[in-house]
Amino acid sequence: MEAASSSVTVPSLDKTDFLKLQNGSDIRGVAVPGVEGEPVSLPEPVTEAIAAAFGQWLLHKKKAESRRLRVSVGHDSRISAQTLLEAVSRGLGVSGLDVVQFGLASTPAMFNSTLTEDESFLCPADGAIMITASHLPYNRNGFKFFTRDGGLGKVDIKNILERAADIYKNLSDENLRKSQRESSSITKVDYMSVYTSGLVKAVRRAAGDLEKPLEGFHIVVDAGNGAGGFFAAKVLEPLGAITSGSQFLEPDGMFPNHIPNPEDKSAMEAITKAVLENKADLGIIFDTDVDRSAAVDATGREFNRNRLIALLSAIVLEEHPGTTIVTDSVTSDGLTSFIEKKLGGKHHRFKRGYKNVIDEAIRLNSVGEESHLAIETSGHGALKENHWLDDGAYLMVKILNKLAAARAAGQGSGSKVLTDLVEGLEEPKVALELRLKIDKNHSDLEGSDFREYGEKVLQHVSNAIETNPNLKRAPVNYEGIRVSGFGGWFLLRLSLHDPVLPLNIEAQSEDDAVKLGLVVATAVKEFNALDTSALSNLTHSS
Repeated sequence: MEAASSSVTVPSLDKTDFLKLQNGSDIRGVAVPGVEGEPVSLPEPVTEAIAAAFGQWLLHKKKAESRRLRVSVGHDSRISAQTLLEAVSRGLGVSGLDVVQFGLASTPAMFNSTLTEDESFLCPADGAIMITASHLPYNRNGFKFFTRDGGLGKVDIKNILERAADIYKNLSDENLRKSQRESSSITKVDYMSVYTSGLVKAVRRAAGDLEKPLEGFHIVVDAGNGAGGFFAAKVLEPLGAITSGSQFLEPDGMFPNHIPNPEDKSAMEAITKAVLENKADLGIIFDTDVDRSAAVDATGREFNRNRLIALLSAIVLEEHPGTTIVTDSVTSDGLTSFIEKKLGGKHHRFKRGYKNVIDEAIRLNSVGEESHLAIETSGHGALKENHWLDDGAYLMVKILNKLAAARAAGQGSGSKVLTDLVEGLEEPKVALELRLKIDKNHSDLEGSDFREYGEKVLQHVSNAIETNPNLKRAPVNYEGIRVSGFGGWFLLRLSLHDPVLPLNIEAQSEDDAVKLGLVVATAVKEFNALDTSALSNLTHSS
């Protein structure tokens, strides 16, 4: 299967069609035909136009530079990767930029290539493009863009897509071939060897420059057939770890074993099973492009979501006492208590979206509030010491550093060192996320868009809880409505991109979860365009 070829008739597309490809700070679309109801929206000509637009944007940003600019390009294991890599390279050629192809790579490595100073690897790159759609199905693909300042934000992505729409109108096979003949240079480089060598050095440094600080540790890796298979042979084995029992390390863009997603239940079950069957000390799992990760200890206990944040907070707060930990909005009350009362840090709960969380940590530092960790419950995490790079592999390196340093100091030699660090974290007995969909075509919307309707729902719920003595609004909250009561809490917010109001509920019993659900159900019952069937199932289950 391949993405649509550039030799086919180019369909007529306007600015609106291009802007539909925006997904926050990423671009995402359908690159492969074959799924009913999902027509291809990222054919080669569209990809070429987007790459050319990024080239234009980069030239504008660096207009004072007299030399030729170069862009590094990498991809994950998706079946459309090679086709899109070639289209991206042609598109960059249209803008007169040199292309450095890394082949199979991770998203964090692409950003890293804009920071590395090594001319033999054609680094630093002036910009970088990662071809990925994270954990989405095999037919999807997309792009993430970087400069040395980090990942591009929503405003820049919109600008690039608007430029792409204009370029697309004038693209033809003939001028693409002409531009490549005249100006574009394409070079292939093995940059992943540079990136993995940096990870190995970081662990050795943390263990007092021991050559094999993980010698004897048995660590299994599950790459989910994405781009993270390198971690076993190129990072763990040089450090002395045993990696037998590691699974799904081979890249396969059909993802035949499980979704490469640390939040997915079947994915976590797969790595847990591998740890227990191989009697390993630790299990590590990555998403497709390795910007998210999670771990499992020797007993099969998962370090993901709140528990992963607690573990990394404990490690970071040992190094930087009192620092602020920035998280997304759906973290638990128990995590706040753990960070602030047990660890002596400060928990700053912000919005969903890894870029939001990272940008907020950068902002806090700029106004004098020290922050060293920005992390989402999804497994996206970034550290100040690592240039605020959203890097699942580096998060795991921080955990390996702790294992290696603890053993070097004679403080234990297994994953119990990690398990002990999260002792005292209060965890809910019940944790739910319900999705209340807004019917965009319902007469209740009266021509308004779903965001406006969603805001009305939130305002109505906000008014309703003011009169309930059992409920207390969170004094500081940046997204939606967060309310404590009945020994738990709920957060109702509007999705960043979709006509959906996600409702997160955490409680110490099913009954208390139902009580919190009933509060929301009662408040929204007059909103007929809202699908509350998930809420009804919860409140009628008791």
